[in-house]
Amino acid sequence: MHIHKFEKIWLIFGITTLLVFLSVIGVSAFYLGNQPPSCLATINPEKVDTTAPFDKPGLKKVEGKEWDYELVYVASAFSFNPAKVEVPLGAKVKVIATTKDVIHGFEVAGTNINMMLEPGFISEYVTTFDKAGDYLIVCNEYCGVGHHMMSSKIEVVE
Repeated sequence: MHIHKFEKIWLIFGITTLLVFLSVIGVSAFYLGNQPPSCLATINPEKVDTTAPFDKPGLKKVEGKEWDYELVYVASAFSFNPAKVEVPLGAKVKVIATTKDVIHGFEVAGTNINMMLEPGFISEYVTTFDKAGDYLIVCNEYCGVGHHMMSSKIEVVE
């Protein structure tokens, strides 16, 4: 069987690309220990209001952890709880969020905070607010007819 010269080149190129890709993934996964984010923390979506820390959403100062504050949010039909929070400038904050009903987005405009909130799972993100001002939180996953009204605000104060 005769294979044309250009077909051989493309076969070699394709197989080489595949081997490089698999090597990069293998090194990244096994040697460097990189793994996709997983939802290890779960919660019963019917008992969010009675489960700590979601029973008292808002900003709480913490001691003995890598972050200074925990900011707890609960998303539900077309609202975030709390609606407004004040965070000190330069504070390292762990954002902990979940939802009670459907999938919601949690995007803090102007930052790299962007999480998907799924019923039954807890999403977490650690960040530092280095710039004073108001940061709008929006739902970036369509969640129903009131989706466009779903927002909250983080006010970073000195």
